[in-house]
Amino acid sequence: MAKQTFTTGQVLTAAQVNSLQSNDFNQTVSAKTAAYTLVAADKGTRIEFNTSGAVTCTVNTGLFDAGDTLVIQNRGAGVVTVTAGTATVDTSATLALSQYDAGTLYFISASAAIFFNTDAGGGSPLTTKGDLYGFSTLDARIPIGANDTVLTADSNESLGLKWAAAAGGGANWSLLNSGGTSLTGSTTTVSGISAKDKILILIQGGSADGNGTTFSIRLNADSGSNYYNYGAEIEAGSTYAAGNFGNTGSGTSAIRFGNNGSNAASSVDGYVLLTGCNSGGVKVFQSIAAHDAGGGNGQFHYYTGGYYDSASVISSVSITLNTNNFDAGTMFVYASA
Repeated sequence: MAKQTFTTGQVLTAAQVNSLQSNDFNQTVSAKTAAYTLVAADKGTRIEFNTSGAVTCTVNTGLFDAGDTLVIQNRGAGVVTVTAGTATVDTSATLALSQYDAGTLYFISASAAIFFNTDAGGGSPLTTKGDLYGFSTLDARIPIGANDTVLTADSNESLGLKWAAAAGGGANWSLLNSGGTSLTGSTTTVSGISAKDKILILIQGGSADGNGTTFSIRLNADSGSNYYNYGAEIEAGSTYAAGNFGNTGSGTSAIRFGNNGSNAASSVDGYVLLTGCNSGGVKVFQSIAAHDAGGGNGQFHYYTGGYYDSASVISSVSITLNTNNFDAGTMFVYASA
C-alpha cells in the first residue's frame, strides 16, 4: 500500500489498518518488467524489476519530499540502473543493480536523493564472461574485448582502458636515407636522426682514391676519445691477434671500420649496429667489415665490438677517412624505435 493521507476524525477500516501494518513490515511491492519512471505513489514502497535485458529506473523532481524513501530491487538478469531524470541522485557505491541486488532511495529534498546500495561493495557491474572491473568516479564494467586483442591504457577512454590489437613483435626497421647516400669527400654524414633506439649503418662498395686509407665511423661528428673498440683483423691465409686494432680501456676518436690496405682499387663493405641510441650514456655497437683487393689477394675481415660513451642521443652518423677522399660507395642508414 502506498503512503496514505488521512483527515481528522477519519475512521480506518480493519482492511486499511491491516494494509498499513503489512506495508510497515513488508512494504507494498510493485513489479516492473520494463524501464520505469518513478511516480509520487511509489514513496514508501518496494519497486521490484524482473527483466532479461538492461533497463533504467528514472527519478524526477517534484514527486517526493525530504525524508521520503523507497526500495528498488532487481530479481532479473538484466542490470537495472537508477538514473537521474530531472532530479539528482548521488551514491558512494553504484547506481547499477545486478541480479538480486537492491538499494534504498532516500530523498533529502524534492529534487535530490541519495541511493544507498544494499551491497556494501557497491554491487558487481560485471555481466559477461571475461568482463573486468574499471573505474572513473565509480566502479564500472569494462566489457570483454574481441579475440586476440590486448588491454591498452588510453586516457581518452572514460575508464582509461580499451581493448586494442596487439602491437607487432620485433623491431620495425626503416631506411632513413631513401636510396642511400653516396660517399664523397673525406667524410659523408647522414643527419636528422631522432628518437631511434637502434641504428644500422651499411657501407656498400666504399672506396678511397688512395691506398693506406682507414675507414672509421663517427657519431654526432664526435672526434673525442669516447669510442672503445675491441676486435680483430683477419687476413686471408693468416690471422692477426685478437685486439690487433682494438684497445683495452683507452678511448679512440672513432669506431674502427676497416681500410683499403695498399691497393687503392679495393673496396670496403660492412655494417655497424648500435643500440641505446635514443638515451644518454653508453651506446653498444658491433661491426663487421671486409675489403677485397681483387684477384684473391689482400682480403681482410674486421670484427669489432665495443661501446660509445656519450650523454647525447644519436642524431647523425658519419663515415670518415683519415686521408684521401672517397671515389665510390654508398651508405644506408636504417633505424628502429
